[in-house]
Amino acid sequence: MAGGTIEVELTFLPTKDGGRTGPAKSGYRSQFYVDGGDWGAEHQYLGVAEVRPGETARAQIRFWAELPPRLSPGSAFLIREGDKIVAYGSVVSLSQTPGDA
Repeated sequence: MAGGTIEVELTFLPTKDGGRTGPAKSGYRSQFYVDGGDWGAEHQYLGVAEVRPGETARAQIRFWAELPPRLSPGSAFLIREGDKIVAYGSVVSLSQTPGDA
């Protein structure tokens, strides 16, 4: 992966509200939906090994390509699996991975 990294706070929807049926573990790959577009991303959860439906956690999100345009601290986003929304959150901070173009 060559993209940038952001820190986020995200909340997974409870299963009863359409969320995942099992926990997401570090290394989870999802669609990061922001500003009308999907971006491939990988999650690394901070301070926990996994996040269960209904829980909130901090995470580093690493994009497979460049950072989405117009992304800034405070930006709201959705986490999707296909067309299904499984989590939502906001950006805490942005950073570029060394060697990014």
